Amino acid sequence: MGFFSGQQTIGILGGGQLGKMLLATTRQWDIQTKVMDPSGEAPARLACNQFIQGDLMDYEAVVAFGKDVDILTIEIENVNADALAHLEKKGVQVYPQAQVLKIIQNKCHQKEFYQQHRIPTASFQLFSSKEKLKDAVLRGFVSFPFVWKSESMGYDGYGVKIVRSNHDLEQVNEGGCMAEDLVNIDKELGIIVCRSPKGEIKCYPCVEMEFHPEANQVEYVLSPARISKAVANKAEEVALSVSKAFQHVGLLAVELFLTKEGEIWVNEVAPRPHNSGHYSIEASFTSQFEQHTRAILNLPLGNTENKLTGVMVNLVGKEGYTGAVHYKNLEHILAIEGVNPHIYGKKETRPFRKMGHITIINKDLSIARKIAEEVKETIEVISK
Repeated sequence: MGFFSGQQTIGILGGGQLGKMLLATTRQWDIQTKVMDPSGEAPARLACNQFIQGDLMDYEAVVAFGKDVDILTIEIENVNADALAHLEKKGVQVYPQAQVLKIIQNKCHQKEFYQQHRIPTASFQLFSSKEKLKDAVLRGFVSFPFVWKSESMGYDGYGVKIVRSNHDLEQVNEGGCMAEDLVNIDKELGIIVCRSPKGEIKCYPCVEMEFHPEANQVEYVLSPARISKAVANKAEEVALSVSKAFQHVGLLAVELFLTKEGEIWVNEVAPRPHNSGHYSIEASFTSQFEQHTRAILNLPLGNTENKLTGVMVNLVGKEGYTGAVHYKNLEHILAIEGVNPHIYGKKETRPFRKMGHITIINKDLSIARKIAEEVKETIEVISK
């Protein structure tokens, strides 16, 4: 295999924090990498062999970038899938595959895919515009409260809103969307499934996600989830059914709802390294980033079990602060045993922007969760 200390190259579309962490494995294994990102200040620019500044949605730019790499992967869904399909026809190995990405990019198509494959998910109605949705509410076909989701460009809590009134409805964006039934949620869970081209499949343990009530972003990820063995097995069964339906290559992060009635429903998926798997860098035998690299290179997949329990805390910009970033009290949390900070390298902070994460590892999950709360209350991401 010519990737190790050789001339073969992995191309990565997107140079954010996920790309930066993916490059830790390629650096360790001396694999040539080429990264493209719209920002000249992208976090991954310093760790790759070649960096290109370019628009990920631009067909010609993506084709030009990908034509001289051997394997092309992504760290963000918002890339030109038609360009990926063209590159596949030209012999470039593209993972996840273009047809998989096209379905996942559009949340409405994604929901229809679950329905077609009899994968359990919340009931929904699709609308071609905000006006059509408003008309359906007016006619009584859609009732408050419901969850509005934009068909595209939803990311990190954007493009999702609980609509409880006509006032809320006026605040949502224009364009194609869905109205999804509001689920009676007990817990939000996640399972990362990895699949190689030869069909080897491995699952990471089911994790539990706690969300920020305002930003709709993951605040804490607990591994393993605080659920029964039976529920964990059921969640894994559903996640594997999603993976089988997509026939993806690489990571697939499956976000799940555990309902109050004990059912497991799929919320949505991401075909890339995911926030819910960051804990794996310190807590697992094989990090999600190494696993993704193994998969796209068609190598044996690594052990997904935990060495220790882990709790991840997202490090986001504090409300009321915009500008050059300052990590207040970072030295205090470094004095706590088991605390592992990851600073993404973004120079400018703004409210709720993901600036880093911190993983706490411990033999006891309850202790790790308690330390995570202490860390969350101590460190502040503010501007200078």
